[in-house]
Amino acid sequence: MLQARINSCFAIASLSWNGLLTQCLFIFFLFYPSVGRAQDPPNIIFVLADDLGYTDLGCFGSRYYETPNIDRLAAEGIVFTNHHHCQNCTPTRAALMSGQHPARTGIYTVGGIDRFDWSDRPLRPVDNLTRLPLSLSTIADQLKKSGYKTGMFGKWHIGTNEKYHPKSRGFDEAIEVSGRHFDFETDPKIEYPNGQYLADFLTEKALGFIERNHREPFFLYLPHFGVHSPHQAKPEWIEHFRDKPPVDGHQNPTYAAMIASVDESVGRILEQLDTLGIADNTIVLFASDNGGVGGYVREGIKQGGDITDNTPLRSGKGSLYEGGTRVPLIARWPKKITPKTIFAEPTLHVDLYPTLLEFANAPKPEHVLDGQSLVPWMIDPTVQWNRDAIFQHFPGYLGAGPNKWRTTPVSTILAGNWKLMEFLEDSHLELYNLSEDIGETKNLAEENPSVAKSLHDRLIVWRNEIGAKMPTKNDQRKGPRRKTSQPENP
Repeated sequence: MLQARINSCFAIASLSWNGLLTQCLFIFFLFYPSVGRAQDPPNIIFVLADDLGYTDLGCFGSRYYETPNIDRLAAEGIVFTNHHHCQNCTPTRAALMSGQHPARTGIYTVGGIDRFDWSDRPLRPVDNLTRLPLSLSTIADQLKKSGYKTGMFGKWHIGTNEKYHPKSRGFDEAIEVSGRHFDFETDPKIEYPNGQYLADFLTEKALGFIERNHREPFFLYLPHFGVHSPHQAKPEWIEHFRDKPPVDGHQNPTYAAMIASVDESVGRILEQLDTLGIADNTIVLFASDNGGVGGYVREGIKQGGDITDNTPLRSGKGSLYEGGTRVPLIARWPKKITPKTIFAEPTLHVDLYPTLLEFANAPKPEHVLDGQSLVPWMIDPTVQWNRDAIFQHFPGYLGAGPNKWRTTPVSTILAGNWKLMEFLEDSHLELYNLSEDIGETKNLAEENPSVAKSLHDRLIVWRNEIGAKMPTKNDQRKGPRRKTSQPENP
């Protein structure tokens, strides 16, 4: 950094080196570099939980789970209460890294279309990509062009071989990890102490990255594997919750302990930012990749208890009802974002790419971006909101056991308080007023045909504009059933 300042000062001085005034300016800007120039670009940290439900945080209503550090983040920043991601993890991660809808990237679910047995369903799903196309520049690619150091530690899930590994997609440092929370494997292979918990391992790698790079702008992407199954946690945290009384369907001490470890990670990062004196110029974002693993018993697609509960939202991960797609989003930037700000307008995954571009003053990629920057509303939430709808499209099936479905092919539009869902097997419509019925219990399509038609027309226009592929007739429907694979979770 000092050498860069010297070079800049020499450039100024070379215009008229013999002038006394110019020499004075040289000395002044060398030792007072912040005067007369813009503030240094902010550092950016994005912590992404896995399968964390909308109400799984204290600041989002849980009275059982304990998340004091994430609650602090919310109290010191802005909370987006109407933010949406995809129904499961891979398409969300692709959307976050590319700024494009799944309908455009071709990544709309996890794995191939034969992961679940759709042989007796009316439609054949659209073929699914599992790796982010190399033609798309990631957000890390673009931030590097603005001088950012970039690091990724955790669950990548959008391509595993060398060309698709995060170290080949814009990240200077990257360790990919997922699968289990103890005795985990890393790519590249990294030694770690026997018995270390994955969330702690990832946090230590993140802290090391911050320490090495805090004197220049950095982008840290920390996609935790917690709180995804297998549900494993540190014994001391399980013991902490063992005798705590259940509240509102939140009752599993192991799951609560997993949430506590993710929260502990956030706390350690915030503490390091304070210690290094860079908290004021560091943006910290927190979100989950999709809805929580709960609500299935109420939907009649699972027997026995759920691991968590998304009430008041309907259903959970794998569904395009609110419980499957509405997730917490929190952002803190001291002295820039007003503490305790609530933002209730509909936002979604593709908005975060242009948001980070604006934070960093980084160039746009060559490919189309589907979202819009949220920076104006983060800085001043009184600014008039200028978008009236968000859309999602899922042309496949997600199972929950033999002939049980978390979702069938569906497209959605959320405009203001109105949400319309078109289920593509039979084209039936469901219309909900979320301001009055956030649990999506009363279908108002027949009572409000004009609203339903207007939203449906807009949904069709959007699908055509974005080139969304549609599932086709299943010509093999009468064929023998294949063995049903087990769902991701459930």
